Amino acid sequence: MDVLNYLIEAMTPLNLFLALGGVIAGTIIGAMPGLSATMAVAVLVPFTYVMGPASGLIVLGAIYTGAIYGGAFAAILVNTPGTPSAIATTFDGYPMAQKGEGALAISLATFSSVAGG
Repeated sequence: MDVLNYLIEAMTPLNLFLALGGVIAGTIIGAMPGLSATMAVAVLVPFTYVMGPASGLIVLGAIYTGAIYGGAFAAILVNTPGTPSAIATTFDGYPMAQKGEGALAISLATFSSVAGG
């Protein structure tokens, strides 16, 4: 029954808010070319020192997943992947953006990231 207690602790409003904030921060950092998801986690680790272990790990995981997703924005719109994992996105996403289908490419990247995550 410990697993149930861990799940209840992870679903507290504070932890859900921290997860949302981590995804937003990670997405912003991941959208900047040259800043990888690993670098985002490394730079933002000091902010987790004052948190509990569960909250800190939730924030770091959210930052990482947000940064992986955020790399698709630069890959689609500028043809420069924001993260190394978004290199393949440049092959299809950027040509779609040149044809005026950039919003569709970003929507597909968002759907794929949510489904894969």
